Amino acid sequence: MSKRSRRAVTPAPSTGAAARCTITVCRGCCCGTPKIPGFDHAAQLRGLREALDGTATVRVTDCLDACEHANVVVVQPSPEGRVAGGRPVWLGLVNDHDATADIATWVEEGGPGLADPPGVLDLYGFTPSRRVRGQVDG
Repeated sequence: MSKRSRRAVTPAPSTGAAARCTITVCRGCCCGTPKIPGFDHAAQLRGLREALDGTATVRVTDCLDACEHANVVVVQPSPEGRVAGGRPVWLGLVNDHDATADIATWVEEGGPGLADPPGVLDLYGFTPSRRVRGQVDG
């Protein structure tokens, strides 16, 4: 594990979160900072929470140690999606609002295991190290 400090993951208020996809948005040392100039990080998070209210749990974590891919968003399948073969999908360089909207649309359709992501999201996908994956995948 990195020597960087870890802040507890903060879920958005919700009900019935156990049956939903979970979206983890990194806001650590590189993600969500001025290191990504000209991008409104607060608006991105607010937009995800508003678009997915009642559909998914959106939570924030400090640093996922995938800084070379800032901004990082991890889409974890719902229990139903996991049974159908869905696995967490790590998306990096999510630095435009169209990508954020595509993530929200995919999750509204069911997310990993239940719906195919918009093709453009393939450009954002990456595979982090097993150590890094262990911080979110559960």
